Amino acid sequence: MSEIIAIANQKGGVGKTTTAVNLAASLADSGKKVLLIDADPQTNATTSLGFNRNDYEYNIYHVLIGIKKISDVILKSKLENLDLLPANIGLVGIEKEFYDPSKKNRELLLKKALNSVKSNYDYILIDSPPALGPITINALGAADSVIIPIQCEFFALEGLAQLLNTINLLKKSINPKLKIKGFLPTMYSVQNNLSKQVLQDLEHHFKDKLFLGKENEFIIVPRNIKIAESPSFGQPVTTYAQKSKGAKAYNNLAKSILKG
Repeated sequence: MSEIIAIANQKGGVGKTTTAVNLAASLADSGKKVLLIDADPQTNATTSLGFNRNDYEYNIYHVLIGIKKISDVILKSKLENLDLLPANIGLVGIEKEFYDPSKKNRELLLKKALNSVKSNYDYILIDSPPALGPITINALGAADSVIIPIQCEFFALEGLAQLLNTINLLKKSINPKLKIKGFLPTMYSVQNNLSKQVLQDLEHHFKDKLFLGKENEFIIVPRNIKIAESPSFGQPVTTYAQKSKGAKAYNNLAKSILKG
């Protein structure tokens, strides 16, 4: 059975795309068949895997408006076992489609589209945009669970209550099985007292929802130059700098998820 995981947080710059791309690559490297869905009009997940807008004609927008099947749009990445459903800036147009009153079950467009391919994958990861709009609602509506990256900086927990409230509302309405898979602290700096404080706050409020690695230590993604560099080379950090602290963090996250 395929597991569908959304990566979501309406706050921008917290490491959603970085987490989606590198977790997908780590799971694929473990021998799992993975589909990464770029559901963000900024298309950063698409470019992070080395694709640009000239490499493909159709994208997730054409799937959501019903003129293409996912199988027609999927791209094979350079990494074994990892496929990509790309995005394009035109995805912002889905807002108009979503608010068309003639469209029924608009919150489940992505879920319905995935039915035709999900049996082909062990994991499907959805990189959602930094907003609680129609695209993120579709991502959460299609997902079995959600990973919430939390940046270890000032205002880290700001707006989190709104996201958690949205998740609870979706559980009561369109997706009863949706659960929080875990919170992932990102951009952690051991020299920064603020990073330590945010981590303490997360441990206090969500200890049972933090991912555990070796020796039951919490998995934390550090602030790491190799993570920042890798997208410009069209590679996940797990292949660009395999021995870096960033790569090790995402490999540990994949191992934690594989354990269940």
